[in-house]
Amino acid sequence: MMDKKVCVITGANSGIGKAAAIRIAQQGYQVIIACRSQERAEVALQEIKKKSDSDSIELMIVDLSLQESIQKLAQSFREKHDTLDVLIHNAAIFDITQKQVQYTSEGVESIWATNHLGPVLLTDLLLDPLKNSDQGRVITIASKGLIAKPGLKVNLNDPEFRKKRFRVTNAYYQSKRAQVIYTYWLAEKLSDTSITANCIRVPAVKVDINKYPNLSPMMKRLYSLKSRSALSPEEMAETYTYLATSDEVSNLSGKYFNENRKQVKSSRYTYQLENINQVMNLTMRYLKKR
Repeated sequence: MMDKKVCVITGANSGIGKAAAIRIAQQGYQVIIACRSQERAEVALQEIKKKSDSDSIELMIVDLSLQESIQKLAQSFREKHDTLDVLIHNAAIFDITQKQVQYTSEGVESIWATNHLGPVLLTDLLLDPLKNSDQGRVITIASKGLIAKPGLKVNLNDPEFRKKRFRVTNAYYQSKRAQVIYTYWLAEKLSDTSITANCIRVPAVKVDINKYPNLSPMMKRLYSLKSRSALSPEEMAETYTYLATSDEVSNLSGKYFNENRKQVKSSRYTYQLENINQVMNLTMRYLKKR
């Protein structure tokens, strides 16, 4: 019997991540859900096992906002597994009720740390297992909301809102634009390997409003209206699964896909080599601090 292919999905205790974990496990993969909350992850683990009819589900705990936690996760993974076939950077924070900037215990703005720096560091620490795969895949996640902010750039001088006013939407979309840039940079960096790096542009997906107890009644009504036309997590998970498992994309790298598995273009800013180098040089300065 051949060994199962191994897939790591961050933030897979709810939403699209959990739905993708179920689908990918059904494809015969060993799925590792990497989550921050032990309690919520344990519940999700049992649900994923039941719905996928698979016992090949493993739980690892990680706080993607903390480099120390990511290093521990990577070490634990490498102690148990020689090979990693798919790494899906699904975890992200975007609390629409957040008004004030928040910094991690390592002193980095939490959205920048979790949504951008975390995936870059985790990929770097798991490159050797990815290279051991016949065809390793790194999948990053961006947002269709970036279309509404065509001029948004990564603030090279103040990505953590230490000087300018904090807005949670700007912090979130900045981190997602950085992830698109990172995908193109990584694909080029790994062009002489069998590893591919692609990004998914996720549109509005139904969310559990109960996750945001501080929402005003008006915002709750707005979200209720918005969710009527939003995709379900299960529908969005189909695209995750396609990019993770399909032979059709085994030779595609450095591409940007929409929810319908179609290649789309990102903003002009993200393709320019000078911008890519500036954002990644900034990124690496954060990761070299530790």
